[in-house]
Amino acid sequence: MENYKKSKIVEKPSLLPFTNLPSDIIEMKVKDGSKIRNLMGYAIGKMESDSVRQILFTGSGKAISKTITCVEIMKRRLKGLHQITKVLFKQIEEIWEPIVPEAGLDALTVKRNIPAICVLLSKDALDSQEPGYQAPGSFDAFWIETLKAESQGQIKRKQGGGRGAGHTGKHPRSVGGRGESYKKP
Repeated sequence: MENYKKSKIVEKPSLLPFTNLPSDIIEMKVKDGSKIRNLMGYAIGKMESDSVRQILFTGSGKAISKTITCVEIMKRRLKGLHQITKVLFKQIEEIWEPIVPEAGLDALTVKRNIPAICVLLSKDALDSQEPGYQAPGSFDAFWIETLKAESQGQIKRKQGGGRGAGHTGKHPRSVGGRGESYKKP
């Protein structure tokens, strides 16, 4: 591959994993270089209006974590949103051109499957039996239950793991037994 350079990436169109979406749904296509501030300014502005009931966030490859961040910000700003999350693969084609065209090398086409995520947020109730469904406030309820269980002592934390007693590092503080300090001869 040292004789080739990537000339372009073609993303194959794929169908959305949701059925019965309105034709005018707002789809926020999150890219790796997208600014969260710009995405959220537009998305929150639209969702705060009464006419928009649903919004769809999509991202693939390196943009998946940014997509999830946008969704979580949206859920914090606008309480009571229902969520369905779908994880899938998208196919992309990378076109590799030879660096030296006179060398007699052909262009290469590499097909790759990359992970992608689609998150539907809705002000209206969604099908709770749908895989990937999260009810409004279910995240907070999980953490409240976890904190209650911890305070009642039901969850035992693993002890140790740090540089505790019995471990001497590269430069021990004392040589010999306890309490004996090292003295230069």
